[in-house]
Amino acid sequence: MLKFNNRYFILRHGQATSNVEHWFASWPENPKVSQLTLKGIKRIKKDSQFFKKIGLDLIFSSDLKRTKDTAKIISQATKAPVIYKKGLRELNAGIFKDQLVVNYRKYFHNHVDRFTKKPPKGENLNECKQRIFKTFQEINKKYKNKKILIVSHGDPLWLLEGAIKNKTPMQMAMARGHRLWPGDYRELK
Repeated sequence: MLKFNNRYFILRHGQATSNVEHWFASWPENPKVSQLTLKGIKRIKKDSQFFKKIGLDLIFSSDLKRTKDTAKIISQATKAPVIYKKGLRELNAGIFKDQLVVNYRKYFHNHVDRFTKKPPKGENLNECKQRIFKTFQEINKKYKNKKILIVSHGDPLWLLEGAIKNKTPMQMAMARGHRLWPGDYRELK
């Protein structure tokens, strides 16, 4: 079991246009860019008051626009600096980038299949899990006794929690309902 050197919170970015329109906002962010909605901005401003109260020391964020904007709102309220990490990016959907999420899902037989089957030019869930967990381990090794917020995306945060708890792909697939919704946060335990 991984020993935490810090107190960690995870936050999924605020509601974004890709969430409302149901398209896969992967990377690179072109030609489409998923922006926070007004509802998403309002929710993150509300969330920022919780983080202000607990006194964050650092914010680590994916470098995609919707997560950067989320982290900036939290940073303005808490005065905690933001460090952007490519390792916290959204799952690389490959050829399904900027397409409806339903098209991506049809490519797989089931949720467990997503752990090993890779969409062309993309990554599978195991690869995404390794990427975000490696990034988390680097943060955990470098910092001690800090209150740290990690701002990322639905699948990567779900995978990070699974990696920390050493869950199998089947256990992860069964825990999909435990994923964070846009603007949701919780403390890692």
